[in-house]
Amino acid sequence: MANFQKEKFINHDDYMTPKDAWENIKHIIPKNKIIWEAFFGDGSSGNFLKELGFNVIHEPIDFFENDLGDIIVSNPPFSKYKEIMVRLKKLDKPFIIILPVSKITTKTFKENFNDPNLQIVIPPKRIQFMKFVDGKKDKSKRAANFDCFYYCYKIGLPDSITHL
Repeated sequence: MANFQKEKFINHDDYMTPKDAWENIKHIIPKNKIIWEAFFGDGSSGNFLKELGFNVIHEPIDFFENDLGDIIVSNPPFSKYKEIMVRLKKLDKPFIIILPVSKITTKTFKENFNDPNLQIVIPPKRIQFMKFVDGKKDKSKRAANFDCFYYCYKIGLPDSITHL
């Protein structure tokens, strides 16, 4: 058994969304809505959504102090998960967010989104995020070691769970 007391773990929460993650769901993102890509990261996610033909607001501003657009489409920082879920509930606007599969079993999720308007879209394969360390793209060939769902709220999909 490993002795984890001697191990030093570094927590990085800079995982940028690849374009194919948005291509997977472009058919379910409403075309007639202004999207707020609320978490800026390196700026590429909003650009990808624009390239796919969406009207997108994507600026380096504070999610907790602003309320823009008609719908939130984003990959929020997982380390701020609890605060983000509370804020999303308060905003009560449609969203499509990428979160790890495990988040659906958390107390925070149950308290804020035990709701028939919540739907899940399961991607065709594991999303391979672009990892950044200290502001620079990590060029190592490490694959993501966690699965994510698209959590959809007030999107009106035909089924509560959709497999792509």
